Amino acid sequence: MEQPTESRNRTLDCRRALEALRNGVPNGEAVRMLGCNQPQAEARFADLLAQAADGENPPPSALGMLVSGDFGSGKSHLLTHLERQALAEGFVCSKVAVSKETPLYDLGKVFKSAMENGRMPDRSGRLIEELGQRLRPRQDAYDDFFHWADDAGASGLSPMFPASLMVHRLSNDLELNNEIEAFWAGDRIRVARVKGGLRDISRLQSYGFSAPKAAELPPQRMRFAVELIKAAGYKGWVVLLDEIELIGQYSLLQRGRSYAEVAQWLGQSIGHSYPGLVTVGAVTVDFAAAVISADGKKDRDYVRPKLEEPRKRGAGYNDLIPSAETGMRLLERECLPLNPLADADIRGTLEALREIYRDAYGWYDAPFLPERARGAGHQQLMRYNVRAAINEWDLLRLYPDAKPDTESDEFRPGYEENPDLERETPDDADGGGTRE
Repeated sequence: MEQPTESRNRTLDCRRALEALRNGVPNGEAVRMLGCNQPQAEARFADLLAQAADGENPPPSALGMLVSGDFGSGKSHLLTHLERQALAEGFVCSKVAVSKETPLYDLGKVFKSAMENGRMPDRSGRLIEELGQRLRPRQDAYDDFFHWADDAGASGLSPMFPASLMVHRLSNDLELNNEIEAFWAGDRIRVARVKGGLRDISRLQSYGFSAPKAAELPPQRMRFAVELIKAAGYKGWVVLLDEIELIGQYSLLQRGRSYAEVAQWLGQSIGHSYPGLVTVGAVTVDFAAAVISADGKKDRDYVRPKLEEPRKRGAGYNDLIPSAETGMRLLERECLPLNPLADADIRGTLEALREIYRDAYGWYDAPFLPERARGAGHQQLMRYNVRAAINEWDLLRLYPDAKPDTESDEFRPGYEENPDLERETPDDADGGGTRE
């Protein structure tokens, strides 16, 4: 007898959730099924969304918060839960894990990753393409967006942006419009392509411009993208930054630049304004003590002198000092710690997990697992308990007479400088620029 469609879907959803949990990376289904037990973080995030969406009293810049917890305590789980919350409230949402490919000190790469990983409440295609399709010329929101972009005094944008928007609005050249959308999302474009598009729609005389400096593009793209998202009918843009602690493995100069970016993403950087942007960053609870404080790497003492050092090529980083110091202060004093898990929380989660496992494999005899000895270490972390339970059920389902006994070692993130992360790639300062 064929399994009903609803039952098949439940089975697949449960298996997907388990596979993600086995790998320690909860997906949306796993988070939906297990829920979240961080009411303080949820409430603060809901308040940020309400502020960002307030059309009568819009915030002057980005809004944000930092959350902290031990490795495996549920930071990624919380971010996935907040993503679901943001989408349900009508925001575009992007999750970005800080990594070698997306170093936090490089706004251009983080922005591009955020655009590539963006999700929309009501569409599943590539973010920039879907936003382009949702733009509706001759509607009030679009007209306001266009006039804002065209007013350099208000927007602070290079004329490349309103010029490309004009081409996108009036041109029937789909290939060119795709190139323009890719430029908005972080890719390069030749200025001649935009000027050729203006010529084709008889608007070349309206815009005079040359290629903007590559270093100036990332913050302008950020500003443009937030307004583009709102013009497309969404309340704003939520960006979730995971694994911020990786910056502890950067060189001192890169750490200083990263602290400045933390301040910028959270709306605490002078000279950068992104109304409608909400950022949540997750970091390990011991990061500030191990890296910023006088008991650790002493970044509080050493970052300013490093940013003041003259450089052999290009401009120095003196202008980043105020933002870098703000970023360090935020990481030291403004992190919201995750609620510690009580035994009752762990028991409730494992019971919900047992139901998921049962439905995933039709194993209705999945046993309750005995209480584990828990101390103050990693045995109290949810990730340890979840993965151990899944592994033991796997063994018992396949080998009913087995007597599994899980052993594990505690993992602690290190903050030693990593040469592979310190080595900048040739395009680190490129910013996805333009060419004449």
